[in-house]
Amino acid sequence: MRPLPADAVVAVIGAGAMGAGIAQVAAQSGHPVRLFDSRIGAAETARRKIVATLESLAAKGKMSIDAARSAGERIAVVDVLADCVSAKLVIEAIVEELEAKCALLRELEAIVAFDAILATNTSSLSITALAAGLKHPSRVVGMHFFNPAPILPLVEVVSGLETDSTIADAIYATAAAWGKFPVHAASTPGFIVNRCARPFYGEALRLLSERATDPATLDAVMRDAGGFRMGPFELMDLIGHDVNFAVTRSVWDAYFHDPRYTPSVLQHELVAAGFLGRKTGRGFFNYANQAAKPDIIALPAQSRPAAVRACGELRAAGTLLSRLASANVIVERGPPNPAFPSGAIAVGGGWLALTDGRTATTRGAAVGVRDLVLFDLALDYATCTRLAVSRADTCSESVWRAAAGALQAAGIAVSPLDDVAGLAVMGTVAMLANEAADAVTQKIATAHDVDIAMQKGVNYPLGPLAWADRIGIAQVRDVLVHLGAQYGGDRYRVSPLIARRCATGQPLADPS
Repeated sequence: MRPLPADAVVAVIGAGAMGAGIAQVAAQSGHPVRLFDSRIGAAETARRKIVATLESLAAKGKMSIDAARSAGERIAVVDVLADCVSAKLVIEAIVEELEAKCALLRELEAIVAFDAILATNTSSLSITALAAGLKHPSRVVGMHFFNPAPILPLVEVVSGLETDSTIADAIYATAAAWGKFPVHAASTPGFIVNRCARPFYGEALRLLSERATDPATLDAVMRDAGGFRMGPFELMDLIGHDVNFAVTRSVWDAYFHDPRYTPSVLQHELVAAGFLGRKTGRGFFNYANQAAKPDIIALPAQSRPAAVRACGELRAAGTLLSRLASANVIVERGPPNPAFPSGAIAVGGGWLALTDGRTATTRGAAVGVRDLVLFDLALDYATCTRLAVSRADTCSESVWRAAAGALQAAGIAVSPLDDVAGLAVMGTVAMLANEAADAVTQKIATAHDVDIAMQKGVNYPLGPLAWADRIGIAQVRDVLVHLGAQYGGDRYRVSPLIARRCATGQPLADPS
């Protein structure tokens, strides 16, 4: 399918931050743009800001002066919707309310030509519901940009039950021509990103509710071990708790209170108090000018062990042994230990092992090991600078110190967590992969598009399905099973796709 011709008129309805960003993208791609807002003067104010942004880009050498001037001149403010009559594509970006959007689409349908495409930038509303009252619902499609639209590369192209596939394909091709990474999605609550990202926030809030550690330390673990650009608490503060909580609540309500999406009482309290994050000066963190930056909890330096013994395969965590050897710690090789089928490190008379989703206390008791320390998942054990660790209630202080000393000898900061199931990165990544697998199972999107969406839409270091393949699908399944056993209920139920791929050995990220 070919994109819209470059000379096709694009109308953008709504001149807020998102609408203005979309107008800029379309204009920079060569389209004449009609910008409308029902608020008097809002569209003209937005146009001036766009022109100033384009001039700034030219001054920084990111585009030519002529290109910036031409793009600015292509944006025309219109005072009435009827002036959008020549538009071949209309993108609405008004308030996120179903009735308001439906009323606008009905009005637009009576104005534009029969072959014009009506697109909505909704982030959560049903495309099917938005199109339901129209004479030609087949031409309504979701074109969900991410804020700021000129910078973030993802566009979710969302099809309702009656969306014509050729319309969706045309919008996909158009978004690609505009320099974006488009993905196809079916119209379901949250589409791809807002659904599949819920565990990133939900698991962090669970850990905080259990007082595993403080928000700053959990953020540091997710950044320094998990490779995420931002930790969940600083990201929620940036988004705004009113917005983030509302999205979670919306997805939870839309899925008839599925426990996977249950909102957090802690976040609800922040919203009730008006502590919405950066925009109000306080959320999980204090953003006042003189506020002290929160400390990140890490264990003080411990004595390094002279030697450790690796028993069995450590899989991805095996690079820890190389780091220890490079630090002049003797790494001995021992036979596999039946208590640790995925391998473990013997140190200080106890054991250091990768979490499998159980608490250290539960896992140690199950295999008859008292002195057990667990460490968290890392995106890359060869380069990570921090790991979360926990210890069984029965673990001696000497083993705890020896295990910490071994990780510190490898150049890794050790952030202690209370003995919680799944720790931080492992539990979160397993749940992200599980949610992504369910999206594929339910044909909301392909495996390829899910992984691309999570990388391009929310800057994850890996797509969650590819990440699960790297960890090992069976290991992800086991983590989910153990989390389910710890907490009960249906929150951690294993996706049918993960169960099937464990049986067949196929990767989750396989586009087939």
